[in-house]
Amino acid sequence: MLRFLTAGESHGQALLAIVEGVPAGLRITEQFIAAHLARRQRGYGRGGRMAIERDQAQLVAGVRFGKTIGSPIAVLIKNRDWESWKLAMDIEKAPPESEARRVTVPRPGHADLAGAAKYAADDMRDVLERASARETAARVAVGSIAHRLLEEMGIEILSQVLMIGRVRAQVPGIPWGEIARRADASDVRCADAQAAARMKKAIDAARRKGDTLGGIFQVAALGVPPGLGSYAQWDRRLDGRLARALMSIPGVKGAEVGLGFGAAALPGSQVHDEMMRKPAGSADEFPPWRRPTNRAGGLEGGVSNGEPILLQAAMKPIATLARPLRSFDVRTGRAQPAHVERADVCAVPAASVVGEAVVAIELACAALEKFGGDSMAELLRNLRAFRRQVARQFARG
Repeated sequence: MLRFLTAGESHGQALLAIVEGVPAGLRITEQFIAAHLARRQRGYGRGGRMAIERDQAQLVAGVRFGKTIGSPIAVLIKNRDWESWKLAMDIEKAPPESEARRVTVPRPGHADLAGAAKYAADDMRDVLERASARETAARVAVGSIAHRLLEEMGIEILSQVLMIGRVRAQVPGIPWGEIARRADASDVRCADAQAAARMKKAIDAARRKGDTLGGIFQVAALGVPPGLGSYAQWDRRLDGRLARALMSIPGVKGAEVGLGFGAAALPGSQVHDEMMRKPAGSADEFPPWRRPTNRAGGLEGGVSNGEPILLQAAMKPIATLARPLRSFDVRTGRAQPAHVERADVCAVPAASVVGEAVVAIELACAALEKFGGDSMAELLRNLRAFRRQVARQFARG
């Protein structure tokens, strides 16, 4: 069983992630994790924090000589911005009031007000520090380990931005490898160059107005074998688990699988994917069937069906505005513009990388549930045995 925890505040000393259940023998390096962290930090529309942080991962447990050893893995990511926040975030002593950086005016769209009520906080700094999307850096570190495990199994995770504001990309018929190459080369992670240029203009216009923009990103998982997840119990359905993972990303307000909400307006004949056996001698023998369409997004009945898993997530605009919305001071009850904290204009490109990470984590978890193994050799041996079993089961007559 793969599980993880993260700890740390946005302006605290560091973020920490502990991952348990990774088989022994998986090659992983700090440089590989740092490369994924760097992808999360890039993106047109990011704020001043990204000019400060240069996230580096420090593996402090669970890895020896470049390989996992089966024990829990601990990853540390230091916050460079901590130097400017030592007094306000001190572990033991409260600083003079002028240095405390208290927050008493909640921001619409953030966890400030609800969190203050939940935890009886009179200073909403206690809430926003942990509710901040800074926490996703730790999840990307965990996701990079999951990426490596899935790579060994022949599974690849990709992402792209489909929409920012009202600007939507058009990429029909482009191979996934080309989409990934274009997205990684784009500072809005969009594979449609013309749409990407319009997205940047929309972000610039929002910045001038003191406003923010949201959008839609897509995550694709290629090479996923059939049989991950289960319909035996509701909480083991893989589509539900993946939707939960995407919805746990700060700012994400909706998740879709395949056609998603679009399927609700169509007749069944235009929604469900026909299936047929592959001809003998096919270059790709596994699985031994194919489908001309993938409207289900690779999931049926809560189980992967051998097609690429296609997921979309809708992210709302960043809630901290340079021209703040109306709010009130919780100490006095007086009307006041919302608190302004340094923030992005648009974080959809970064969210797509976080989306890759959370999907990789959930798929790695499902893969380990299905194939097991305390070592990578055992895991891969079980995967090969499953492929042979499916091939025999669906042998052509």
